Amino acid sequence: MSNERKYILDAPSAARKMERMAYEMAEELSQEKDPVILAGIKDNGVVMARILAGKLKEIAEISTEIIEISLDKRHPVEISISSQIDFNDRVIVLVDDVTNSGKTLLYALKPFLEGHPRKIQILALVERTHKAFPVKADYVGISIATTLQEHIYVEVDGQTITGAYMD
Repeated sequence: MSNERKYILDAPSAARKMERMAYEMAEELSQEKDPVILAGIKDNGVVMARILAGKLKEIAEISTEIIEISLDKRHPVEISISSQIDFNDRVIVLVDDVTNSGKTLLYALKPFLEGHPRKIQILALVERTHKAFPVKADYVGISIATTLQEHIYVEVDGQTITGAYMD
């Protein structure tokens, strides 16, 4: 078996996908008065949320608040968020790098449901078409048909997405 990685995104294409998703968000959320809450799932989702916040400010002057969601992706029982803000009547965009089974995203929604947000959307750089849980991203960089045995990894260097590969 070779250790050659099968890249599905390189850094420039990942950047283009992020920019396109920011434009889609800007179109959808341009009328928002309150800052849009970008809830990034640690670690890569937080990097993506920061990239998106910069792009939204640049292209549509949409203000955002970034919060970090921490949870064990394998056993998401304990979920914590970086700051307690009022989610009532707010728009929340949950940001993660890959939708695998959908379980992480489903559990990551839990802290927001008690706050009565007006709208919750999901953004994923890579969406797998095989999911065990009923979660569909509103904003998708790339959608990939995979087998259950294949895994997708997104690589990040600092505040830059450097690629995504399948294993």
